[in-house]
Amino acid sequence: MGKEVRLFKSESHRSRDAVATFLRDLAERVDQGAVSLSGSGQRLQLSIPSALTLEIQAEDEDKGSRGMQHSLEIELKWFDTPPADAAGDDTLRLD
Repeated sequence: MGKEVRLFKSESHRSRDAVATFLRDLAERVDQGAVSLSGSGQRLQLSIPSALTLEIQAEDEDKGSRGMQHSLEIELKWFDTPPADAAGDDTLRLD
């Protein structure tokens, strides 16, 4: 297995409306094929290919006295050279 290297990390508390606005903006930039991230003195430019793997994960984690923490994780993955079987899978839907 290869070594994972973190290129950028950011975490901030925002309103639901602000998060939705950020996600819409991110979606537009993914559609355009380029995403630029900046924050905490960091900056990263990503070129987004036309074929991606979309991973969605929802979790609950008991944080003891702080209560239950819920998370919805959205991850986009790709290789420099896409695999031959990079056909789309339409099983995931937003209802």
